[in-house]
Amino acid sequence: MVKRTGPTNVHLRKLIRFLIKNSKENKAKIWKYVAELLSKPTRKRIKVNLGKIDKLANENDTVIVPGKVLGGGNISKKITIAAWRFSESAKKKLENIGAKITKIEDLVKENPKGSKVKIII
Repeated sequence: MVKRTGPTNVHLRKLIRFLIKNSKENKAKIWKYVAELLSKPTRKRIKVNLGKIDKLANENDTVIVPGKVLGGGNISKKITIAAWRFSESAKKKLENIGAKITKIEDLVKENPKGSKVKIII
């Protein structure tokens, strides 16, 4: 049986280590949970459409997607959204409505405790 090694993408591995370190330093379990979700095998990694985000998020919410944001559906709310990756169509739709797109690392630096952040899976 093959031993599981985790993600092979260097940037993703660095992000996971960064999240675990910040989770311990700030005593914020949210970042450890996000790191666990990002550590999943590629075929089990999270993909979320904008329609689902629109349904679950409120105006001016901060949302984190521990995976990829896809452009399916429409979004009508101005939110701050952080994710590992964004599809091109999702980026265009988010920019058109004036939503703030950010990286997970920047969100952790901005909000080290992870307060008032919604995780959408």
